[in-house]
Parts: sequence; C-alpha cells; structure tokens
Amino acid sequence: MLEIKNLTKKYDQNVIFKSLNLTVHDGEVLSIVGPSGIGKTTLIKIMAGLETADDGEIILNGENIDIKGESSDTNIGMIFQDFNLFPNYTVIDNITLAPINVNKQSSSKAVEQGQELLESLGMLDKANLFPYQLSGGQKQRAAIARALAMNPKILAYDEPTSGLDEASTHQVADVVKTLKKRGVTQVIITHDQPFAEMVSDRVFDFATEVKR
Repeated sequence: MLEIKNLTKKYDQNVIFKSLNLTVHDGEVLSIVGPSGIGKTTLIKIMAGLETADDGEIILNGENIDIKGESSDTNIGMIFQDFNLFPNYTVIDNITLAPINVNKQSSSKAVEQGQELLESLGMLDKANLFPYQLSGGQKQRAAIARALAMNPKILAYDEPTSGLDEASTHQVADVVKTLKKRGVTQVIITHDQPFAEMVSDRVFDFATEVKR
C-alpha cells in the first residue's frame, strides 16, 4: 500500500535520516519503535503532509505523495500525541468539523457518520461531552474517530500511549486490533516496545534500520 524510497530529511546541516526505505502492506499494523528524538515523528509528519522532506519518494497506492509541501492532501490520517482535540467543541463537533468544512458533507450526514464511528469505538455516550470531561483513553478514541471520519487510507499514530495509564493503554490496544480486523492499515510511532509487540504485525526498529 505504501512505499517509502530513499527518503532524506535534514534541518540545515543536521541529517535526521537519509535514504530511508520502508514498505507498509495493505491492512498491516506496523510499529516504528525507538527512543525519543531520533526522527520517528518527523517521518509520519512527512507521510501526513505536515512536514517536507529533502529527497526521496513516498508512494501510496501507486500515487506519489508530495514531499515538498505543495499539497497536504495525503489521505493519511494523523493522530497526535496530545490528541489535538478542540477544547471548546464537543466530541461529535470535533469529529464532524473537517468532514463538513473540508469534504463538504452535509451536517446530518457528518453527524450520522460520526455517531457510527463513536458507537464502533464504544464512545457514543461521550458524543456531547467536551475533551476536558474525558479520560486519556477516551480522548485517544475520540481522536481516532476524528481521523477515521475523513476516510483515510492509513491511520498514523504518534505515541498513542504516551501519558496513559495501563487501563487506557489496553483500551487503545483493543481499538487498534478492532480496526485491524476491519482491514484498516495502521502505522504507529512509539517508544513503548511492549505495546508495539502487543498490537503489531511487524516492528521496525528506527534506531538500527535508519541511516544518519
């Protein structure tokens, strides 16, 4: 589904990674592991169109993703480490905002889809709550529902268990496994090796596999 070929990223003269090659298969859960600060998050931000790269290619279903920043439409849904939920919007409003304003869905259709996503993630009863009223695990599931509402080809998570307690971590693991059963391709950035081994089909060790 996704091919990364000879991808290179630098900040001035500081090489974050170079000539990175990686393949993500359709329906796979791939975890990219390694310590903080070595470029894992930078990689998925490039995949999601939120960062540029200096050289290389990213190919999604046979089409090149723009790595130079001219377009941010990559069809990869990003789930941020700090969730990035709008604090003054309810859960359902957070989920429907982009489908209505970006995809031009009707409000009724967006709400219907949002409610279906929340129900599938065990969150329908939280639809009208605000982010501050949610636990960490619930915020993560709301963020996943928001990403899924844009019908991405791939879900990309940045440290999905960071700051979560053990119970919330298991909730997120259950969501990842549920989405895998539905055929959703998922890429997970994490330094949590046990979590990666719990949910992944394959683990990519960024520290040992990537050139600098």
